Amino acid sequence: MAFMQIGHTLRFFLLSSLACLLTGNILAQHMNAAGNPCQSIGPDSSETQCFITASQAADRELNSFYGKLRAHLRSDDLSNLQAAQRLWMQFRDANCKAEYDLYEGGSAGPMVRAACIEAVTRQRTAELKTIYGWVLEK
Repeated sequence: MAFMQIGHTLRFFLLSSLACLLTGNILAQHMNAAGNPCQSIGPDSSETQCFITASQAADRELNSFYGKLRAHLRSDDLSNLQAAQRLWMQFRDANCKAEYDLYEGGSAGPMVRAACIEAVTRQRTAELKTIYGWVLEK
């Protein structure tokens, strides 16, 4: 019986440790991610503006690639992409709102939201290029 209790305690400890490790990785903010465009700027309003500008640039790049795809895809493929893109936009907005809400209205919130939008948009552009890039090469 004591062995089972030790096993239960050990299992609880291991699962708790794993949860802490995973939570730490999940909470790693986009603004601290490697490759973010505003790493060299200090944490103030200029960093927020940098991420806003970077998110706008990422959005322009995504829209440019998306526009090229629209001109080359068959009707049914375009419909599928449009449906996926609408769902992705809902995901992006909900994901970045969740990250923003971690700061409960604090001054870092706008910077965190802009950094999230920039990173997720850049990631989506890379996904689309991986999935659909060959269509433009035909």
